[in-house]
Amino acid sequence: MISRETIKYSLRNLKQRKVRSFFTILSIFIGISTIFIFISFGLGLYTYIGDLTESSSADKIIIQPKGGTLAMFESNVKFTDDDLRAIERVPGVYEVSGSYFKTVEVESQNKRLYTLLFSYDPKKPIIMEVSNIGIYQGRELINGKKEVTLGYNYMIPDRIFPKAIEINQNIEINGEKIKVVGFYEEVGNPSDDAQIYTSNDYMEEFYSGENLSYGWIVAKVDVNNVEDIVGKIEKALRNERNLKEGKEDFSVQSFNDMIEGFSSALNIVIAFVVLIALISVLVSAVNTANTMITSVLERVKEIGVLKSIGARNSDIFGIFLFESGFLGFVAGAIGVAVGFIFTYIGKVALENFGYGFLQPDFSPWLFIGCIIFATITGAISGVFPAINASKINPVEALRYE
Repeated sequence: MISRETIKYSLRNLKQRKVRSFFTILSIFIGISTIFIFISFGLGLYTYIGDLTESSSADKIIIQPKGGTLAMFESNVKFTDDDLRAIERVPGVYEVSGSYFKTVEVESQNKRLYTLLFSYDPKKPIIMEVSNIGIYQGRELINGKKEVTLGYNYMIPDRIFPKAIEINQNIEINGEKIKVVGFYEEVGNPSDDAQIYTSNDYMEEFYSGENLSYGWIVAKVDVNNVEDIVGKIEKALRNERNLKEGKEDFSVQSFNDMIEGFSSALNIVIAFVVLIALISVLVSAVNTANTMITSVLERVKEIGVLKSIGARNSDIFGIFLFESGFLGFVAGAIGVAVGFIFTYIGKVALENFGYGFLQPDFSPWLFIGCIIFATITGAISGVFPAINASKINPVEALRYE
């Protein structure tokens, strides 16, 4: 048990050695700040993934060209209405809908840019349910009408165009003026929030000279039998496209499988970053131990005096253990404070740049855990020097020069 006198004595010693104490604290709090920043953003991403998992997308299956979402822009794989009908015939499939994707030139307010034109069937908006976003302002599309809905960022001045686009305003797409009838909620990703949406029927009319093919197919299925239905859809598409098993040019995934894959990748990234931060803290712990060893060597005569007036080995041990643990505690508190400030600045900056989904999670346990971890790290660093200090012979210590 560390007495009140021991605490007062230790604090006085640390105050007298301000410069050394400062550098010891500095080495620990940098690592703690790094851990706080990355874990807070990691927890925020896990929360975002959890929200997606609990959304209305658990009963969705996504069919796309093999290679993932990016492959659909480069792949020669074409999905047709025949593929949709083959999927519709699978037992347990309730609805099927396909989407067209095209990169288009958009012009407004004397500014030109390129973005993605995304189409869906307004009568079967299950593809929009996967994104878990709804109309923020205006209305949904009407099938076949010459109209578009826009991503959230078109409503924000200087986010895409100098001035915000308004409902019923015309926007020029590939040289064609088309009316804007609505805006979607914010996704939190600049590319998604800059997309333009129209109906499948109007997309076919807009590109009447081309033989369009679906870039994505989404099926709404029996949520209690998703994995079995995935296998049946794969078999149905192989038969429709005359492909052998293992030679598929498409992938069939449940929404939850996609989320789990993303979570696994996130786990690896977060673990790697935290490992680097832990190495930094380990180096700091070694530095703290070195500081305490030096402190013991400098205070040999002082230890001898303390023992000669009745201080026990446990008292000497307690002095040095408290000093190292206190340095860790202060470093942890400062590290958490600095980490919070940088994380909050990052949060605001990401929101301004349109990355709203990258929000940190300021869990109370993160604050408490980082401070406790730093305190324990500091205390452990001082154990060996404290043991050495407690074993010093008082007679030899008084003769030490």
